[in-house]
Amino acid sequence: MTQATAIYGELLRRLDSEGRLRRIPAEYRPGMVDLCSNDYLGLATRMQELQAEFGRRFGDAPMSSSASRLLSGRQRHYAMLEERLGDLYRRSALLFNSGYHANTGCISALNHPGTLFVCDKLIHASIVDGLRCGGCEFTRFRHNDMEALRKIVAKKSSDYDRLVVVTESIFSMDGDEAPLRELAEIKRSNPKVMLYLDEAHGFGVRGDRGLGLAEEQGLMGEFDILILTFGKAAASSGAAAVCDAEMRDYLLNTARSFIFSTALPPACAAWTYMMIEKIEGMTEERDRLKSLGEEFRCQMPPHAKELCPSTSQIIPFITGDPVKAVELARRIGDAGYLALPIRRPTVPPGGDRIRLSLNAALDIGRLSTLFDILESYETGIS
Repeated sequence: MTQATAIYGELLRRLDSEGRLRRIPAEYRPGMVDLCSNDYLGLATRMQELQAEFGRRFGDAPMSSSASRLLSGRQRHYAMLEERLGDLYRRSALLFNSGYHANTGCISALNHPGTLFVCDKLIHASIVDGLRCGGCEFTRFRHNDMEALRKIVAKKSSDYDRLVVVTESIFSMDGDEAPLRELAEIKRSNPKVMLYLDEAHGFGVRGDRGLGLAEEQGLMGEFDILILTFGKAAASSGAAAVCDAEMRDYLLNTARSFIFSTALPPACAAWTYMMIEKIEGMTEERDRLKSLGEEFRCQMPPHAKELCPSTSQIIPFITGDPVKAVELARRIGDAGYLALPIRRPTVPPGGDRIRLSLNAALDIGRLSTLFDILESYETGIS
């Protein structure tokens, strides 16, 4: 490194000494139990069967878009997927290249003089980056604290034209749920409030048709923008913003991540369309996933159970220390389980953990050794 770049090496060494240096993990060994993937319904484990069907139905879908949507003559497969989402949600939909693109693009586009974003403290980094990219004025409320949110709304309403309340349906690190009914009540009580809900970890796994936590609670129409991502339960890639037709046109004209990105391959849109067809009927898998989460939490060691806020397929095992999280992940890996450490800044200081991600294809009988390791870890630190 040169003198000018030496600081970056120093920063890397500091991260390493703190147990926070990230590395891309190796390909997991055959036979390992994958507890990292967000393949919540197990669709990604059925590739041979699904790819054969895809070839028969959509073999003509191009593998490259070669342009942004606004400069492309290839629109059929995108339109097909957007129309299907529109039918399911009874609204309009706009595709994005990823959940990150959707959140950064939509949040920054919503910024307009007179707008205050009011965000749950544990919102995803992509939303935070959208706030920063858009130069947005924002404030945060304590995680899932509706009384704190009500106070902010009451205090700030007279100073702004609109308050955009931003949260997730199922939180990606803790696996707990936002109180959607209370959010809807807050919106109904104040015409200046807009609701923005990221359904990344709810889409596919909640609701009668897998449309998310808002569907499960009969509240889809209460949220001005719903963000869906397809790289998790849908075993695909890309994302969509679901909103009314006028908002869709606005985002199409102002979301920079949509305007200035080469579009996903049409084949990807066609694949997502097929996956959503499957998801609608996977009620049994959704029920099984819910039962797996309940059973897993029951078998956790006592102290870990107390620290676990999860009500979903995402189960955090808190270590509170990044070095301990790395070491525990190594022990788990040696026993044949893929479960990686999550450290700050992904989680707040003291929130370092192993994030365990369940899927409907998982046999909980294969987890007995994992529960023994977690019990041993807890016994060793008590």
